[in-house]
Amino acid sequence: MENGNEMNSTATFFLMLLVLLTATNARAAEEEKKSPWTSSAELGYVTTSGNTETETLNLKFDIAYEIDKWKHAAHVNKLDSSDGDVKSADKLLLTAQSNYKFTEYDYVYANVSYEDDKFSGFEYQAKVSVGYGRRLLHTDTMELDVEIGPGHRNFKVDNAPSSDDESLIRLAGKYLWKVSDTSNFTEDITYENGEDQEEWKSVTALTAKINSWLSMKFSHTVKYLDVVPAGNTNYDRETSVTLVYTF
Repeated sequence: MENGNEMNSTATFFLMLLVLLTATNARAAEEEKKSPWTSSAELGYVTTSGNTETETLNLKFDIAYEIDKWKHAAHVNKLDSSDGDVKSADKLLLTAQSNYKFTEYDYVYANVSYEDDKFSGFEYQAKVSVGYGRRLLHTDTMELDVEIGPGHRNFKVDNAPSSDDESLIRLAGKYLWKVSDTSNFTEDITYENGEDQEEWKSVTALTAKINSWLSMKFSHTVKYLDVVPAGNTNYDRETSVTLVYTF
Protein backbone atom coordinates (compact mmCIF):
# COMPACT_ATOMS: atom_id res chain seq x y z
CA MET A 1 0.00 0.00 0.00
CA GLU A 2 2.83 2.34 0.87
CA ASN A 3 4.35 1.77 -2.57
CA GLY A 4 0.97 2.52 -4.13
CA ASN A 5 0.62 5.73 -2.11
CA GLU A 6 4.14 6.74 -3.03
CA MET A 7 3.38 6.09 -6.70
CA ASN A 8 0.15 8.10 -6.48
CA SER A 9 1.98 10.96 -4.75
CA THR A 10 4.72 10.90 -7.37
CA ALA A 11 2.18 10.85 -10.18
CA THR A 12 0.27 13.71 -8.56
CA PHE A 13 3.49 15.71 -8.19
CA PHE A 14 4.47 15.25 -11.85
CA LEU A 15 0.92 16.03 -12.95
CA MET A 16 0.92 19.27 -10.99
CA LEU A 17 4.39 20.09 -12.36
CA LEU A 18 3.17 19.45 -15.91
CA VAL A 19 0.14 21.70 -15.38
CA LEU A 20 2.38 24.41 -13.92
CA LEU A 21 4.86 24.23 -16.80
CA THR A 22 2.04 24.27 -19.34
CA ALA A 23 0.50 27.33 -17.71
CA THR A 24 3.88 29.04 -17.53
CA ASN A 25 4.65 28.33 -21.18
CA ALA A 26 1.20 29.51 -22.23
CA ARG A 27 1.62 32.70 -20.25
CA ALA A 28 5.09 33.27 -21.72
CA ALA A 29 3.77 32.66 -25.23
CA GLU A 30 0.93 35.09 -24.61
CA GLU A 31 3.34 37.73 -23.33
CA GLU A 32 5.58 37.16 -26.34
CA LYS A 33 2.60 37.42 -28.64
CA LYS A 34 1.63 40.76 -27.11
CA SER A 35 5.13 42.21 -27.27
CA PRO A 36 4.98 45.88 -28.34
CA TRP A 37 8.18 45.48 -30.38
CA THR A 38 8.32 44.33 -34.00
CA SER A 39 11.42 44.39 -36.17
CA SER A 40 12.73 43.02 -39.45
CA ALA A 41 15.90 43.09 -41.51
CA GLU A 42 16.15 42.78 -45.30
CA LEU A 43 19.21 41.78 -47.27
CA GLY A 44 19.76 41.62 -51.00
CA TYR A 45 23.20 40.94 -52.44
CA VAL A 46 24.24 40.30 -56.04
CA THR A 47 27.76 39.84 -57.40
CA THR A 48 28.96 38.92 -60.89
CA SER A 49 32.41 38.04 -62.19
CA GLY A 50 33.95 37.15 -65.52
CA ASN A 51 33.13 39.49 -68.39
CA THR A 52 31.67 41.98 -65.91
CA GLU A 53 32.61 42.67 -62.31
CA THR A 54 29.62 44.07 -60.42
CA GLU A 55 28.55 44.07 -56.81
CA THR A 56 25.27 45.30 -55.30
CA LEU A 57 24.22 45.40 -51.66
CA ASN A 58 20.73 46.41 -50.52
CA LEU A 59 20.19 46.47 -46.76
CA LYS A 60 17.02 47.55 -44.95
CA PHE A 61 16.03 47.54 -41.31
CA ASP A 62 12.64 48.32 -39.74
CA ILE A 63 11.69 48.57 -36.10
CA ALA A 64 8.40 49.59 -34.48
CA TYR A 65 7.08 50.00 -30.95
CA GLU A 66 3.31 50.14 -30.38
CA ILE A 67 1.57 50.43 -27.04
CA ASP A 68 -1.77 51.93 -26.01
CA LYS A 69 -2.38 54.93 -28.30
CA TRP A 70 1.21 55.38 -29.43
CA LYS A 71 3.13 53.87 -32.34
CA HIS A 72 6.78 54.67 -33.12
CA ALA A 73 8.50 53.34 -36.24
CA ALA A 74 11.92 53.77 -37.85
CA HIS A 75 13.34 52.66 -41.19
CA VAL A 76 16.92 52.44 -42.53
CA ASN A 77 17.80 51.72 -46.15
CA LYS A 78 21.36 51.44 -47.46
CA LEU A 79 22.01 50.80 -51.16
CA ASP A 80 25.54 50.33 -52.49
CA SER A 81 26.49 49.25 -55.99
CA SER A 82 29.70 49.20 -58.02
CA ASP A 83 30.84 48.15 -61.48
CA GLY A 84 34.42 47.06 -61.05
CA ASP A 85 36.12 49.88 -59.18
CA VAL A 86 33.50 52.44 -60.21
CA LYS A 87 30.63 53.27 -57.86
CA SER A 88 27.20 53.32 -59.51
CA ALA A 89 24.95 53.74 -56.45
CA ASP A 90 25.53 54.95 -52.90
CA LYS A 91 22.41 55.89 -50.96
CA LEU A 92 21.40 56.12 -47.30
CA LEU A 93 17.79 56.79 -46.27
CA LEU A 94 16.62 57.25 -42.68
CA THR A 95 12.97 57.79 -41.73
CA ALA A 96 11.05 57.83 -38.46
CA GLN A 97 7.42 58.46 -37.57
CA SER A 98 5.35 58.64 -34.38
CA ASN A 99 1.56 58.31 -34.35
CA TYR A 100 -0.86 59.12 -31.54
CA LYS A 101 -4.40 57.73 -31.88
CA PHE A 102 -7.18 59.90 -30.43
CA THR A 103 -9.95 57.64 -31.78
CA GLU A 104 -9.93 54.07 -33.06
CA TYR A 105 -9.19 55.18 -36.64
CA ASP A 106 -7.91 58.77 -36.30
CA TYR A 107 -4.41 59.87 -35.31
CA VAL A 108 -1.90 62.69 -35.46
CA TYR A 109 1.62 62.05 -36.69
CA ALA A 110 5.14 63.49 -36.80
CA ASN A 111 7.44 62.32 -39.60
CA VAL A 112 11.14 63.01 -40.23
CA SER A 113 13.46 61.78 -42.99
CA TYR A 114 17.04 62.22 -44.11
CA GLU A 115 18.45 61.11 -47.46
CA ASP A 116 22.05 61.09 -48.63
CA ASP A 117 22.22 59.94 -52.25
CA LYS A 118 25.63 60.46 -53.87
CA PHE A 119 24.19 60.13 -57.38
CA SER A 120 21.13 62.39 -57.04
CA GLY A 121 22.82 65.76 -57.45
CA PHE A 122 21.94 66.63 -53.86
CA GLU A 123 24.39 66.53 -50.99
CA TYR A 124 21.47 65.76 -48.68
CA GLN A 125 17.72 66.23 -48.26
CA ALA A 126 16.05 66.49 -44.84
CA LYS A 127 12.31 66.78 -44.21
CA VAL A 128 9.95 67.09 -41.26
CA SER A 129 6.15 66.98 -41.31
CA VAL A 130 3.29 66.90 -38.81
CA GLY A 131 -0.37 66.29 -39.54
CA TYR A 132 -3.52 64.20 -39.37
CA GLY A 133 -4.04 60.58 -40.39
CA ARG A 134 -7.08 58.33 -40.68
CA ARG A 135 -7.67 54.65 -41.41
CA LEU A 136 -10.22 54.67 -44.22
CA LEU A 137 -10.34 50.92 -44.77
CA HIS A 138 -10.13 48.20 -42.15
CA THR A 139 -11.20 44.62 -42.93
CA ASP A 140 -9.79 41.18 -42.18
CA THR A 141 -7.66 41.34 -45.33
CA MET A 142 -7.23 45.04 -46.18
CA GLU A 143 -6.11 48.28 -44.54
CA LEU A 144 -5.77 51.79 -45.96
CA ASP A 145 -4.33 54.77 -44.08
CA VAL A 146 -4.16 58.32 -45.46
CA GLU A 147 -2.22 61.29 -44.05
CA ILE A 148 -2.06 65.03 -44.69
CA GLY A 149 -0.05 67.77 -43.08
CA PRO A 150 2.34 70.70 -43.51
CA GLY A 151 6.10 70.22 -43.53
CA HIS A 152 9.51 71.72 -44.11
CA ARG A 153 12.33 70.66 -46.43
CA ASN A 154 16.02 71.53 -46.12
CA PHE A 155 18.39 70.49 -48.91
CA LYS A 156 21.78 71.22 -50.40
CA VAL A 157 22.73 70.79 -54.04
CA ASP A 158 26.18 69.38 -54.79
CA ASN A 159 28.83 72.11 -54.87
CA ALA A 160 26.31 74.77 -53.87
CA PRO A 161 27.65 77.41 -51.45
CA SER A 162 24.75 76.99 -49.02
CA SER A 163 21.59 74.98 -48.32
CA ASP A 164 18.00 75.92 -49.20
CA ASP A 165 14.68 75.64 -47.40
CA GLU A 166 11.06 75.42 -48.41
CA SER A 167 7.65 74.78 -46.88
CA LEU A 168 5.56 71.93 -48.24
CA ILE A 169 2.30 70.03 -47.99
CA ARG A 170 2.62 66.27 -47.51
CA LEU A 171 0.06 63.67 -48.61
CA ALA A 172 0.59 59.95 -47.99
CA GLY A 173 -1.29 56.70 -48.46
CA LYS A 174 -0.44 53.27 -47.05
CA TYR A 175 -2.29 50.23 -48.37
CA LEU A 176 -2.02 46.64 -47.12
CA TRP A 177 -3.68 43.61 -48.70
CA LYS A 178 -3.30 40.23 -47.00
CA VAL A 179 -3.44 38.15 -50.15
CA SER A 180 -3.22 34.89 -48.18
CA ASP A 181 -1.98 33.56 -44.86
CA THR A 182 1.56 33.62 -46.24
CA SER A 183 1.69 36.64 -48.56
CA ASN A 184 1.08 40.40 -48.35
CA PHE A 185 0.84 43.15 -50.96
CA THR A 186 1.66 46.73 -49.94
CA GLU A 187 1.59 50.08 -51.70
CA ASP A 188 3.02 53.22 -50.06
CA ILE A 189 2.63 56.54 -51.88
CA THR A 190 3.93 59.92 -50.71
CA TYR A 191 3.35 63.25 -52.45
CA GLU A 192 5.05 66.47 -51.33
CA ASN A 193 4.27 69.81 -52.92
CA GLY A 194 6.73 72.53 -51.92
CA GLU A 195 7.27 76.14 -52.88
CA ASP A 196 10.01 75.25 -55.38
CA GLN A 197 9.92 71.46 -55.58
CA GLU A 198 7.30 68.80 -56.28
CA GLU A 199 8.05 65.19 -55.38
CA TRP A 200 6.20 61.90 -55.31
CA LYS A 201 7.34 58.42 -54.37
CA SER A 202 5.73 55.01 -54.81
CA VAL A 203 6.90 51.80 -53.13
CA THR A 204 5.14 48.63 -54.32
CA ALA A 205 6.00 45.35 -52.61
CA LEU A 206 4.92 41.71 -52.49
CA THR A 207 6.10 39.61 -49.54
CA ALA A 208 5.80 35.82 -49.31
CA LYS A 209 6.62 33.83 -46.19
CA ILE A 210 9.08 30.97 -46.41
CA ASN A 211 8.59 30.03 -42.76
CA SER A 212 7.57 31.77 -39.51
CA TRP A 213 10.63 34.05 -39.46
CA LEU A 214 11.93 34.22 -43.04
CA SER A 215 10.26 35.75 -46.10
CA MET A 216 11.10 36.73 -49.65
CA LYS A 217 10.20 40.25 -50.80
CA PHE A 218 9.94 41.77 -54.26
CA SER A 219 9.70 45.57 -54.35
CA HIS A 220 9.69 48.34 -56.94
CA THR A 221 10.31 51.98 -56.00
CA VAL A 222 9.69 54.97 -58.26
CA LYS A 223 10.65 58.49 -57.24
CA TYR A 224 9.94 61.68 -59.20
CA LEU A 225 11.32 65.21 -58.72
CA ASP A 226 10.09 67.96 -61.02
CA VAL A 227 13.24 70.06 -60.49
CA VAL A 228 16.62 68.30 -60.39
CA PRO A 229 20.24 69.48 -60.50
CA ALA A 230 21.88 69.65 -63.93
CA GLY A 231 22.93 66.27 -65.29
CA ASN A 232 20.30 64.29 -63.33
CA THR A 233 16.99 62.78 -64.45
CA ASN A 234 13.56 63.44 -62.94
CA TYR A 235 12.79 59.77 -62.38
CA ASP A 236 14.69 57.41 -60.11
CA ARG A 237 13.73 53.71 -60.09
CA GLU A 238 14.82 50.80 -57.94
CA THR A 239 13.78 47.13 -58.20
CA SER A 240 14.96 44.64 -55.60
CA VAL A 241 14.49 41.08 -54.40
CA THR A 242 15.45 40.61 -50.75
CA LEU A 243 15.25 38.09 -47.93
CA VAL A 244 13.38 39.39 -44.88
CA TYR A 245 14.21 38.14 -41.41
CA THR A 246 11.55 38.96 -38.80
CA PHE A 247 12.41 38.88 -35.12
